[in-house]
Amino acid sequence: MADTQTSVRANPTDVIADPGPLGLAGFAATTLVLSFTNAGLVNASVAFAVLPLALFYGGLGQLLAGMWEFRKANTFGATAFSTYGGFWLAFAFYLWFFASKIPAADAGQATGMFLLMFTIVTAYLTIAAIRVSGAVLLVFIALTLTFLFLTIGSFAGSDGMNHIGGWIGIVTAVLAFYASFAGVTNATWKRTVLPVFPLAPR
Repeated sequence: MADTQTSVRANPTDVIADPGPLGLAGFAATTLVLSFTNAGLVNASVAFAVLPLALFYGGLGQLLAGMWEFRKANTFGATAFSTYGGFWLAFAFYLWFFASKIPAADAGQATGMFLLMFTIVTAYLTIAAIRVSGAVLLVFIALTLTFLFLTIGSFAGSDGMNHIGGWIGIVTAVLAFYASFAGVTNATWKRTVLPVFPLAPR
């Protein structure tokens, strides 16, 4: 019994489940719904369906995942999940409380600046993802392109750019769903069922 207690104290992160699949699932679900709107596949009013997801699954869910990644000493996971949890919470509040206060002539620039900040963060997280796994790297490459096209579309007032960003966002969501699926399945089965293609040296 003493040995077990000593082991837990020495390696506290050994008793914490991997929060990655939760964070990826919350991100993927919220991104998919919004991307269908951005791609023009559903009516613009459907975008309001993303707000509860943005608050509780993409927002709160990812933020909690990020906090647990801090506990596991995973700097990349902590930064990424906390960032996108914050993004979805900020996005929901932006649409609900602030977007209507912005003059129509300035709305594109305001949204563009909002998206540009996350484009920058996503771009450098993509560089860091090179040391994580192939599955995560693909998510971040696609997400960088999604933010980039949506940012350009907002500044330029271009529906075409927004539609491209929406389609890439759908791809991003599918990739994130796969990474989440692989993470939870591999952890549950205690072996590699779905590969994630680790990139960091073992």
